[in-house]
Amino acid sequence: MLQLINVTKSFAGQTVLNAVDWHLRPGERIGLCGENGAGKTTLLRLLAGLHEPDAGTVQMARGTLVGYLPQDGLEHAGRTLFEEARSALDHLLAIEHELKALEARISSDHRQDDLDRYALLQEEFLQRGGYAMEAEVARVLKGLGFAEADRDKPCEHFSGGWQMRIALAKLLLRRPNLLLLDEPTNHLDLPARDWLEEYLASYPFTVVLVSHDRFFLDQVVTRIVEVWHARLTDYPGSYSRYLAAREERVSALREAKRRQDEEIERIEAFINKFRYNSVKAPLVQSRIKQLEKIERIDLPPERRRIAFHFPPPPKGGRLAVQLSGVTHGYGEQTVLREVALTVERGERLALVGANGAGKSTLMRLLAGVEPPRQGAREEGPGLVMAYFAQDQAVTLDGELTVLEQITRVAPFDMVPKLRNLLGAFLFHGDDVHKKVAVLSGGERNRLALAILLLRPANLLLLDEPTNHLDLQSKEVLLDALRGYQGTLVFVSHDRYFVDALATRVVEVAGGAATAYLGNYEDFLRARGGEGHSSLRVETTAAAKDAPVAEDKAARVAAHAERKAAQREAQKRERQLAEVEARIAELEAQLAVLVREMQDPALATDHARLYPLIDRHEALKSELDAAMTRWEALHEEVGETG
Repeated sequence: MLQLINVTKSFAGQTVLNAVDWHLRPGERIGLCGENGAGKTTLLRLLAGLHEPDAGTVQMARGTLVGYLPQDGLEHAGRTLFEEARSALDHLLAIEHELKALEARISSDHRQDDLDRYALLQEEFLQRGGYAMEAEVARVLKGLGFAEADRDKPCEHFSGGWQMRIALAKLLLRRPNLLLLDEPTNHLDLPARDWLEEYLASYPFTVVLVSHDRFFLDQVVTRIVEVWHARLTDYPGSYSRYLAAREERVSALREAKRRQDEEIERIEAFINKFRYNSVKAPLVQSRIKQLEKIERIDLPPERRRIAFHFPPPPKGGRLAVQLSGVTHGYGEQTVLREVALTVERGERLALVGANGAGKSTLMRLLAGVEPPRQGAREEGPGLVMAYFAQDQAVTLDGELTVLEQITRVAPFDMVPKLRNLLGAFLFHGDDVHKKVAVLSGGERNRLALAILLLRPANLLLLDEPTNHLDLQSKEVLLDALRGYQGTLVFVSHDRYFVDALATRVVEVAGGAATAYLGNYEDFLRARGGEGHSSLRVETTAAAKDAPVAEDKAARVAAHAERKAAQREAQKRERQLAEVEARIAELEAQLAVLVREMQDPALATDHARLYPLIDRHEALKSELDAAMTRWEALHEEVGETG
C-alpha cells in the first residue's frame, strides 16, 4: 500500500529519519511510539504527503485515499454541525444531487439514457450506503459526544476541543483507506474514547496513529512501530507486548554486543602482538580484513528511569472532605443537584463522565474554590489540600525561568531533585532556562503540575493531570501517585491511568454523582449489569436467581483480591519511601560525623575521638542494613509493578 525506500528527513535541524526502509500493508492498525521530539508527527505528515523526504522515495499504491488528523489547529465555520459533518460525504452528496436532477428530467421526458444513468447511480448510491447517510452521520456525532441539541448549532460556537471532534467525525465519515491520526484522543472524554476504540478496532482499512494513551493503544493497534534515533523498529502486537518485546530485544542486543566486543578485543590483541612479526604477517592481514568486515552492533541509548516520590503528607483525620445536599450551577443552568459525596482518608476517587457533565465543577466544590448554591461542604480535621485546576498554568510568573519558578516554591530538601523532576515532565537540558512566558500551553501545564507535586498535602485534587504528558511522563506520575500516602481525587481521560489508581469511581451525569467501588473496569461492569451490582454504592439489590448471585459474589471476591493486592503494593511503596528517607538521613549524619572526625585536635583527644568512632560504626552498620532492606523492597516493588 505504501513504502518508504531509503528515506531521510530532517526537521528543525534534527534528522528524524535516516535511510529508512519501511512497508505499510493494507488493513494494518499501527501505533507510532517514541519520546516527544522523536519524529512521530513528522513521519505522519510525510505519509500524508504534507512533507517531502530530503532523500529517498515514498511510494503509494494507486487509488490510496489518505485522511490526516493533526493534533490541533482545525476550525470550522459557516455551517451547522450536522451540515459540516455531512459535507464529508461529498461523493454521496454529488450522487444524490445528480439523482434528483435526473428525477426532474425523467418526470417530463422519459429518455432511455437518463433512465440508464439513473439506474446505475441509484445502485452505486445504495452500495455506498447513501440511503443510510443521515443515520451514519448521527451515529458518529453521537459516538464522539455531541448531543442531539448540538445538531443545528453553528460550528463557530464550538470550542477548540470540540472543533477537533468535528474534524475527526468528518474524517471517519469519509472512511479513507489510509487513516492517519495524531493524538486523536487528546480532546475526548472517556465515553468518546471507548466509542472510538470500538470504531477503530473494526475499521476495515489501514490506520496509523500516535497516542499517549496506553489503554487505547492496547485496544486498537496490531503493531507498534518505534521511532527512535532516526530509525523505525517494528514490534507485532499491542503496546503492552511491545514493552516486553523491546526489553527482550535490547537485552539480546546487549549480550550480542558483549560477545562481539570480546571477539574484537581478541582479534585486536592478536594484531597488536604479531604486527611486526614477518612470519605472522599473512595471519595479521587476515585478522585486519576480518575486523573490517565486522558490522558493529549499536545499542539504543539507555532510557533514564526517573523516579519521584511525594513528600510525606501531614497527618489528618478519617474524613478528608464531604459535600452534603449540594446543588450548584451557573446562571440559569443547574450543573449538580442534591449531590452527597464523602471522601475518606486514603481513598483514590476518579471522577468520570462526559465533557460538560460537571466533573470540574465538582472538583472546584471539593476544593472550596466555589461555594455551593445550596448544601454544605465540610473539611476533615488537619486537612492540607493541593488543587490542580485545568487552568492552573495562569498562576505562573512569565518573567521567571522554568528552574527559577519551581525553585521559588520548592521545599529546601527537594531542591537537589528539581532537575530530575523537571526532566520527568519533559524539561530537558536548556529547557529549564526558558522563560515561562515563551512556553506553550502544554508546557505551562506540565510545569504547574510539577510545582504542585512538591507541596506536602494529605488531599490531592487533580483535574486532568495527564493532559500534555507523553507515555513515559505518565508512568513517572503514575508511579509517584501509587506511592502517595494521602487521599486522591482526580479527573483523567486516560483509561489505563484510572484503572491503575482508582479505588472508587464517581460518575458525574445528569446533575448526579453516583459512586461505584473499584476502578474503571469495575465501573463499566457494574453499570452494564442492568442497574444491579454489588459494586454500586447507592444500590443494593438482592439477586433473583443463583447464577446472578454467584456472578456477583465472584465479582466482589475478585474486587476484594485486587484491592488487597493494591494495598499490599502501596504498603511496600510506603516502606520503600521510608527506607529511602532513612538512608538519606543516615548518609547526612555520617557526612557530618566524618567532618568532625577530621579535626586535627582529635588525634590527641581520645576522650572525644573514641565515642565518635563508636558512633560512626553504629551509623555505618545501620546504613548497611538499610541499604540491604532497600534492595529487597526495590526487588519486591519491581516484581509486582
